[in-house]
Amino acid sequence: MIARTWLAHVSWEMVVWQNEQLCRPKNAHHGPTSDGHSDCKKLWEESQTKMMTLDEMVDFCRRCHRLAPFTNYNGNTFSAIARALIGTLEIPDEKAALARSLAGHIVAGVASDEEVRAFRKFCEELG
Repeated sequence: MIARTWLAHVSWEMVVWQNEQLCRPKNAHHGPTSDGHSDCKKLWEESQTKMMTLDEMVDFCRRCHRLAPFTNYNGNTFSAIARALIGTLEIPDEKAALARSLAGHIVAGVASDEEVRAFRKFCEELG
């Protein structure tokens, strides 16, 4: 599988902004948690220049979601980021839509085993 620096252009400030954008329309509190925020920020910033496969990037976003750095919408925040990064792939629209959907489920922690297998197969087919 081809690796790239998926997070190179996604600063921690952009992650925070994404969470704020998801919270605002729902009038949900946007803010850092006392437990996971600093750990997740540190992990994110240390990983920005790290080479990752697509599968590794999605799993990384899942791990960040689990750290719960924000008071609300952690899963949605990191799913949106993973889906946006998949949007940078030069693949047919229908394959991109499927990959975004599967990645979103994986990051949110609601993917079935079949969905995880399908996403891994997709990643292997990319080369």
